[in-house]
Amino acid sequence: MGTWRWSAGAVLAGLLVGCSDSGGATGGSAVQAAPPATATPNTPPGTLPQLPGQTFYVSDRTNAARQLGELRAQGRTAEADALARIAAQPSSQWLGEQGAGRIAEEIGRRATEANRTAVFVAYNIPHRDCGLYSAGGAADAAAYRAWITEVAQALGDRRAWVVLEPDAVAHTLDGCGVKGDVAAERYGLLAFAVQELKKRPNVRVYLDAGNPGWVQDPAELAGALRKSGVAAADGFAVNVSNFYDTERDAAYGARLSAALDGKHFVVDTSRNGNGSAGADAWCNPPGRALGTAPTADTGRPGIDAYLWIKNPGESDGECGRGEPRAGEFWLPYALGLARAGQ
Repeated sequence: MGTWRWSAGAVLAGLLVGCSDSGGATGGSAVQAAPPATATPNTPPGTLPQLPGQTFYVSDRTNAARQLGELRAQGRTAEADALARIAAQPSSQWLGEQGAGRIAEEIGRRATEANRTAVFVAYNIPHRDCGLYSAGGAADAAAYRAWITEVAQALGDRRAWVVLEPDAVAHTLDGCGVKGDVAAERYGLLAFAVQELKKRPNVRVYLDAGNPGWVQDPAELAGALRKSGVAAADGFAVNVSNFYDTERDAAYGARLSAALDGKHFVVDTSRNGNGSAGADAWCNPPGRALGTAPTADTGRPGIDAYLWIKNPGESDGECGRGEPRAGEFWLPYALGLARAGQ
């Protein structure tokens, strides 16, 4: 059971205003550039105003921020005010097949200029997403090693947090078919990625560990994570692009941490404000809400941060109800998340 779906093309299409390569590999729809959300006079270019206590980077180049600019320009004030609840928060920059090194360098540099920490998601493992909505990834093991090395080099000595390969480990333990030699290769590639990223002195790495509704045996998952290099990582990530409430995520993470000699973890709170609608309701379920804002001040021992790893408002995939493709920004869904619980 996958946790989420994403499109490399959609992410790239909504990335850097003014860059020559604005398109992606497949599936994405181009996002027309709009005036960026207004920043304070002392805010470096490429950022939105920071909320008190935030240390993570808030970009004005996200799909939500650019849609916010369009709404403001059109005088759609009520919608803009709602969407600002998403656009003004730090969210993650996804890295896929196309232009990953360039994107990592650009976002990392902008975050450094703002004296903030960028959060990235590395998502290019071969046989990605079990062939479903976000199928793709590197062509083979050699291509993946070259890709992750490029990303690590682009990050350099800048501060960055990297969530490594959502779903990749959990898919070796379910019915996806990533078994035997294929699973062994995947574990080796993940361990290599951890090693390469941790060569960078200011990079923290969190290896994805599924969600409370997926792998139910902490010992089995811990074993797979160990094979994937979690010992050398800073920890693991839970609930990536899913909807489980923070209490359940914390309990799940604590059980897994106990099986991993106390490894810390991060929680994706981007859309978990109303909790999950059920274990099978991972694809754009209605009635969900934004969760706790990103922060490294969680007040919970062992939880390093709450992060918005999934970018709220970006589709999980074409789930049969007229949704856009995975990764494309979907304004009605974004507004629903933002308004829920107000």
